[in-house]
Amino acid sequence: MANSTDSRPDPTCALLFDLDGTLVDTAPDLAGALNGILREHGREALALDDVKHLVGDGAVAMIERGFEATGGLPDTLENLRLRFLEIYAATLTANTRPYPGVVATLENFHAAGHPMAVCTNKPQAPSEAILEGLDLVRFFGATAGGDRFPVRKPDGGHITGLLELIGAGTGAAVMIGDSMNDVAAARAADIPVIAVSYGYTVVPAAEFGADAVVDSFDEIPAALATLPGFG
Repeated sequence: MANSTDSRPDPTCALLFDLDGTLVDTAPDLAGALNGILREHGREALALDDVKHLVGDGAVAMIERGFEATGGLPDTLENLRLRFLEIYAATLTANTRPYPGVVATLENFHAAGHPMAVCTNKPQAPSEAILEGLDLVRFFGATAGGDRFPVRKPDGGHITGLLELIGAGTGAAVMIGDSMNDVAAARAADIPVIAVSYGYTVVPAAEFGADAVVDSFDEIPAALATLPGFG
């Protein structure tokens, strides 16, 4: 956990952020869409906390887990995925908001000259729509959703492909996320990783094996300063 107040991370360092559970709390709108499709098939709605534990591996995994938790798949996953995305598209930012400290911290990073990008397993289209709808897109040089490349987290190619998009290398880059996928992808790409403890994972962030763990987004600058080569 970082608590330094006088941190000056390398201004050339590229910062890659996960989306759901790291930059923005998307769980309320994801739960609304998932519960909508569950109800259409005569299933009980899931509690918000239960849905949070299903997030992180993309829409298909979340849908499959949601239906398995309520009695099994009633249709092909592709049909369920398309219907889920149809429902979700109408309410992407109805209740989704940035976490506390996100906007101010990103503004400071941007002013300091950090190249920044979003690396998420969420599909590209809703990821971009959320960033635009919440006026966060202005901070990022690129967004790589789970369907932008042939691979996605935990594959390190998701990170290295995104770094190429923003013209950065792995020598000065850090991944920030809330899941084991973020840590595994960072390790595979050979870059440091910071975990946030407030996200959607069932496993405590302290057990991820990240290089640093923070309890709030505004602790990230101090955490960056503790990483070798970034202080």
